[in-house]
Amino acid sequence: MISGRPDINQVLSQMRDMRSQVQAPSSPMPSVTKVGGESESGQTVERADFAEMLKNAVNNVNTLQKDATQLAQSYERGDEGVDLPQVMIGLQKSSVSFEAMTQVRNKLVDAYEKIMNMPI
Repeated sequence: MISGRPDINQVLSQMRDMRSQVQAPSSPMPSVTKVGGESESGQTVERADFAEMLKNAVNNVNTLQKDATQLAQSYERGDEGVDLPQVMIGLQKSSVSFEAMTQVRNKLVDAYEKIMNMPI
């Protein structure tokens, strides 16, 4: 067995974890908040910043693409420790993440167009 090569079961497990995180309903937020981000019960309410989430997703896709390109170039050079399955998995992760980002972008554009076409 080649060291440093990701196990397919480990990759599948990571993909399932990411899918469950995306599909999991977020915890309900209290509807009433005080100034300063605290709810009436005194707990701090953490709000997701959409722009930050989108920026992180784009950066993640970019990182995956850079890593996949780097792996492919290392394999082409014949570097030790880089094998074809590792390269193919990296390229597939990059491709799937880019396709997902494209789908998200398409949904956002579609939602924006629907909002803009709403009667005032």
